[in-house]
Amino acid sequence: MSQPLRQEGPGRRFDLVVVGSGSAGLFAAVKAARAGLRVAVLTKASLRECSSRYAQGGIAAAVDPGDSPRLHAADTLAAGRGLCDPEAVRTLVEEGPRRIHELVELGVRFDTQDGVLLVAREAAHSRSRVVHAGGDATGREVEELLATRAREEVELILEEHAVRRLLVADGRCRGVEAVSLRRPEVRRLEAGAVLLATGGLGRCYRYTTNPAPATGDGIWLAHQAGAEVANLEFVQFHPTALALPGAPPFLISEAVRGEGALILDDLGERFLLEADPAGELAGRDVVARAISRRMEERHLDHVWLDLRPIPAEQAKVRFPSITATCASHGIDITREPVPVAPAAHYHMGGVRTDLGAATTVAGLYAAGEVASTGVHGANRLASNSLLESLVFSARALESVMGAGESPALGELGPAEELRPEALGSAAGERIRAALRQTMWAGAGITRDQEGLEQARTQLRELAAELPELPVEPAALELRCMLGTSGLLVEAAAYREESRGAHYRRDHPAADDRFLGAVVQQRDRGLEFRPS
Repeated sequence: MSQPLRQEGPGRRFDLVVVGSGSAGLFAAVKAARAGLRVAVLTKASLRECSSRYAQGGIAAAVDPGDSPRLHAADTLAAGRGLCDPEAVRTLVEEGPRRIHELVELGVRFDTQDGVLLVAREAAHSRSRVVHAGGDATGREVEELLATRAREEVELILEEHAVRRLLVADGRCRGVEAVSLRRPEVRRLEAGAVLLATGGLGRCYRYTTNPAPATGDGIWLAHQAGAEVANLEFVQFHPTALALPGAPPFLISEAVRGEGALILDDLGERFLLEADPAGELAGRDVVARAISRRMEERHLDHVWLDLRPIPAEQAKVRFPSITATCASHGIDITREPVPVAPAAHYHMGGVRTDLGAATTVAGLYAAGEVASTGVHGANRLASNSLLESLVFSARALESVMGAGESPALGELGPAEELRPEALGSAAGERIRAALRQTMWAGAGITRDQEGLEQARTQLRELAAELPELPVEPAALELRCMLGTSGLLVEAAAYREESRGAHYRRDHPAADDRFLGAVVQQRDRGLEFRPS
């Protein structure tokens, strides 16, 4: 018989509990601590393991004299294919430069020349506006700095803790219930406000650039708490992930194409020009689909990214992480092309928020990739993700501080006896592998009704093997993955058109009837809201 889990009562009360340790979560946590708030951070992995850490492309912001927020907004709206919220975009581009300078004040060392921030151009940007730190190591530089500041200033950091559920009473989120990944223990943390910053859902797909924690937990937790989620069907597939057997997830930034790198098929042909006159600088959705199509036509498991048009020394200086990673696999990027293929990379949808990062559940906020702010629409513009994390996590903190003191959670009642239902490692890995293959085949780069219906059926069958509210960490994570994946498939089946990152081969054209958001809520089901 399994041993009951030890369950603690509410204990200390915090002004803010942050769930997740990426740039959105830690930026808010550090700012909150500096503002005098009592802050706790919970993260499923270590403090530094998150998608933000692996961001190579940098942060887009209109900091160059030849650029402007107006131009940045225009590029963002164009990438979003008609589904961006113009006010959210305006907020992003106007507040973005201020957040960049705030990172500088915190200690992030962005690349400069003669004391001026260096800016680079990336695909679908009309100007050079992407700032970098350490060349292609921007995410790591920002994450390391924020993690260091959090260690110094945040009151409580709980690593290797997965949130089991959000505590909601009288329609308000009052805290979290978390499970330790190392000890038989459940902890409850009471909070004046909770900020979800759990990142994306790339690990729900067979091929992804995302690290292990990116399993869509925050979306499912918020949905189960009664919050609205929106636009879950929009998943961005990065066109150029390293495609080597046994290699860990690693994307090769489109910044290399901005510097002149080319994409070639097995015959050495530049086939992207057939899909878009911009070729290698076309939007991510166009490039990913063109690569996927060429791989299918020619029965390839990858295409080639050729960095040789970039001067060798420039490539090494500009892309040190890419150079080193490829070298570790025996590839010299200055002498030979790199095998690449598309992979799930970024989720435009998420927990629906307003301009203050508030969800539809009082006391619950969301920022970063887990949120649906309206900034990205149907397709994220390159390097807007870290900017969105900074801008809207700062806005979340402003909302929390402006909301005033919230009432205490009160008596929780006797703790339920929680017994972990051991899933077994073999069963867990089987379910996880089946889930990821199901999502890749049915809700991947190209979709149709038949594939989506098959995916829906398979996900339901897999979900039936798990308890509704698991305690064991592996089962808890799988429940979140299956729940979020099911919502995504439902939204993708509803949207009978092709727009941005959502491509339906049975509905290949955009349809103005779908100019709006697919919104899902636990007690109300799916609802379409026109723009």
